[in-house]
Amino acid sequence: MCGIVGILNIVEAEPPDEQQVRDMLSIIRHRGPDEFGIYIAPKVALGNARLSIIDLVGGRQPITNEDRSLWIVFNGEIFNYIELRSELESRGHKFTTHSDTEVILHLYEESGPACLQQLNGQFAIAIWNEIDHSLFLARDRLGIRPLFYTVKNGIMIFASEIKAIACHPSVKLDIDPIALDQVFTFWSVISPRSIFSNIWEIPPGSYLLASNGQYAVKKYWQMDFPNVELNSADENAVIPESSLLESFQKLLIDAVKIRLRADVPVGAYLSGGLDSSVISYIIRRYGSNRLDTFSIAFDDKTFDESVFQKKMARYLGTDHQVIQAAYQDIGRVFPEVIWHTEVPVLRTAPAPMFLLSHLVRKNGYKVVLTGEGADEFLAGYDIFKEAKIRRFWARQPESKWRSLLFSRLYKDIPRFSQAGADFMAAFFKDGLTDIDSPDYSHAIRWRNARRIKRFFSEELTGKISGSPPGKNNRMEYPDSFETWGPLERSQYLEITTFLSPYLLSSQGDRVAMAHSIEGRYPFLDYRVVEFSNHLPAHVKLRGLTDKYLLRKLAEQWLPSEIWKRPKRPYRAPIHKSFLGEHAPDYINDLLSPTALTVSGLFRTDAVVRLIRKIKQDTVVGEMEDMALTGIISTQLIHHLFVTDFRKPQHSLNKADVKVCRSAMFN
Repeated sequence: MCGIVGILNIVEAEPPDEQQVRDMLSIIRHRGPDEFGIYIAPKVALGNARLSIIDLVGGRQPITNEDRSLWIVFNGEIFNYIELRSELESRGHKFTTHSDTEVILHLYEESGPACLQQLNGQFAIAIWNEIDHSLFLARDRLGIRPLFYTVKNGIMIFASEIKAIACHPSVKLDIDPIALDQVFTFWSVISPRSIFSNIWEIPPGSYLLASNGQYAVKKYWQMDFPNVELNSADENAVIPESSLLESFQKLLIDAVKIRLRADVPVGAYLSGGLDSSVISYIIRRYGSNRLDTFSIAFDDKTFDESVFQKKMARYLGTDHQVIQAAYQDIGRVFPEVIWHTEVPVLRTAPAPMFLLSHLVRKNGYKVVLTGEGADEFLAGYDIFKEAKIRRFWARQPESKWRSLLFSRLYKDIPRFSQAGADFMAAFFKDGLTDIDSPDYSHAIRWRNARRIKRFFSEELTGKISGSPPGKNNRMEYPDSFETWGPLERSQYLEITTFLSPYLLSSQGDRVAMAHSIEGRYPFLDYRVVEFSNHLPAHVKLRGLTDKYLLRKLAEQWLPSEIWKRPKRPYRAPIHKSFLGEHAPDYINDLLSPTALTVSGLFRTDAVVRLIRKIKQDTVVGEMEDMALTGIISTQLIHHLFVTDFRKPQHSLNKADVKVCRSAMFN
């Protein structure tokens, strides 16, 4: 794992300033504290902050090819690099390192952007072609690793994190009203936007090619599902469940095994749920080294799953480490968390993950395997069940019996678990018969989240309503979307609006890399993803049994109290972490009338009433909790990046950085 940065002069200009690249690397040194490298040419500069995991001695970046015509900086891992290297060597390529980075470079030398199809990994790539003066930027299929860029005055500036881009003297950050509107609707910013105006991300499964003063972003991979009518009409397409289970087992085992490739120890997160337990079991059974597992325990028993974590750790015989998260811990680290997420959040869940990655680092680890992706691609969330019940109910909208099925869902949300059947029915009946709507599965969630926007200031609301309509202001659907089944449409929306922009970013890469920890995700191996996407819906969601195929696999391996255990969403305390006896010192300043006036984003009177209500009520609703988190995190974003952005006080020393210069300077 690493952090990458770069500057490209799209039009003729002075060569990039080496000191600016040093500053950019310095502010993201948490992503790669082990080594630093820079490549300088008349039109481009590339930088890398390295977290050494593979080829500890020889893998220092930037790396070049045999004739020094291509240069690469790279963030991530290519898990099939051993097989790819063997093929490249058989075709005459010469290697100077044993790193996966060099494999990418030789593949690009052969195939150009088409090389991405051969990579099984999680990555952000930058390659400079010294011959045709082209810059190639690429990101992995699901956006596990981040990559942002902007263009100012004929200069393209790119980096793994936006704070590095903001170090360039031509860049001043400002919050994008449309992006903020998206956060308070979808819970995330929709790619290719970022939370800041004119700072763009390379979308998942995409690459950017800049050449001859022009640049364009193109898709190389698109999530897809079978045409539901064609699939159901093809009798030969019916595959026995036993065969699907066997294929799935082989794929998942291999996905785990290749993610154990590292020249440093590899650990695992163990939440006590099905997904991480399966991954940890495979590591224990098929890995050759000892296994340390890591988990979060909460003082608040509403959120704590430590009983199941301990049971699974004993069952596997792992050395298990636990971080205990109290209300005050979450509140204390939250500003640092937002500094790393670089986007407002509506949940505090990233904060305990931040604490967990710190525990992992303290124990001498750089790499952990974890279970993200199973819920999205194998239908583990309640939102998929909710949509299924609503479609069933929509066939007989006046039925009172069908609405009672909702009592089996959302037991983790106090308002729902304590509500009567009439309230549940009224809540879920909204838009019940709009089954042809593309956002049918998520419409209630999104409408509910929009209620938080009542806290927006008139100024912000005016900017949002006055923005010109465009494709980036709303959800976009693939051309084949209408041919998919209901479950598959739900999955696409969840993956697009939650997995990639939030779970793998704010709750994944950002809080892990804050402590130089690389997360690896076997369920997001593109082979597992494509296999899962082509499974029949009933093999993923059988009745209201989620992740059916995974549970059948886990039945062979795990204790019954683990594989039978209902899905419990990972959550963390909110209002008790910010208000009352556990209130951190910064809250009063951040939510003061002065601070709210300075940002101009929220109505002061509405925020004051929200805080008063939360302090007075014995039961705080989910919307109040989400509003509080959203307001605090947005105020932090404005303070940390807009009004008081601080560039690194001490840049990297020249002695700490390997600098390679283009032959064109000679």
